Amino acid sequence: MGEASGRPSAGHSRIDVVCNAGAGAAAGAIAATFVCPLDVIKTRLQVHGIPEATQSGRGGSIIVTSLQQIVRAEGIRGLYRGLSPTIIALLPNWAVYFSVYPLLKNLLHPPGDTDTEIGIGANMIAAAGAGAATAISTNPLWVVKTRLQTQGMRPDLVPYKSVFSALRRIVHEEGIRGLYSGLLPSLAGISHVAIQFPLYERAKSYLAKRDSTTVDKLNPTSLAIASSCSKVLASVMTYPHEVVRSRLQEQGQLRDCKPQYSGVIDCTKKIFHREGLQGFYRGCGTNLLRTTPSAVITFTSYEMINRFLHSVLAPDNQSNLRPTSADNPQFQGKAVATRGNLNVVEPTTPPQSSSRTPSIALGNKDKLTSTP
Repeated sequence: MGEASGRPSAGHSRIDVVCNAGAGAAAGAIAATFVCPLDVIKTRLQVHGIPEATQSGRGGSIIVTSLQQIVRAEGIRGLYRGLSPTIIALLPNWAVYFSVYPLLKNLLHPPGDTDTEIGIGANMIAAAGAGAATAISTNPLWVVKTRLQTQGMRPDLVPYKSVFSALRRIVHEEGIRGLYSGLLPSLAGISHVAIQFPLYERAKSYLAKRDSTTVDKLNPTSLAIASSCSKVLASVMTYPHEVVRSRLQEQGQLRDCKPQYSGVIDCTKKIFHREGLQGFYRGCGTNLLRTTPSAVITFTSYEMINRFLHSVLAPDNQSNLRPTSADNPQFQGKAVATRGNLNVVEPTTPPQSSSRTPSIALGNKDKLTSTP
């Protein structure tokens, strides 16, 4: 973001928060709608394992068979179970994340130095802190999402009619504690964003340097490469916690049965004892097929929407994001002056050793440039 003295003004800070939260929520909603059917299958595989009809069949038919079973038993609507709470959860989810993450990044910058990129350790701390705030504030909605997606497989249960109906019933039948089922593994899942977001920003910085541009001007193809690689790596490394979380969140819906798991440790032990290491990766293949296009859609949409919102809400601030001689080789030895909406390249003398041409550090923006 444009900074005259190292820190953005209060007005620009508020605009950044609005743009980050709005772009993140919109991008997340777009991606969630596209990949919801795969998300439903992934959640059911995590909770109930491989469907009986496919256990003796070809491994590659699991997704297709699951889709057929859902459509046959529940109709097309069954493929979009949990979409409403997913989208509803994304609004506070990204409002919290995209507000906390850049704030923590600013706090972790060395005092008086905002032109240098923070280290990967500080970046991980900022991502983890924002992830913790997000997990705690939105966990009830993810509990509802999981139960809505799996209740179609249990015809003996009284189904939830809507998101708000589910929230009321959970509080009435299980208390406030029921809304925070699976919170501990969700907090363990902070490791996911702590890996994904630093990887994403480092990948963008690398691609920007390679293309002699800035991260603010990367094309959609480069953003897709950075987002898909970071998401896949983070997903594979942290997937087991999702299985544990889903099973803990789902079991509270069984009112007449004793819960299978007493907690995270008990759930982990039983999964390993009954299913082995493979049990912690139930639905992982489906998840990867879901997360890769989801990450590409989410991150690319976020960047494009964010740039658009900034151009509308803070058009005068966009001029500060244009590359200078230090950022792009084609401008070296020249000054870039702004004349209305045009960049005018003017010759200039080489800078003296006592002076320094201001530049925008690659990969270092006050706004968060990614989504889960």
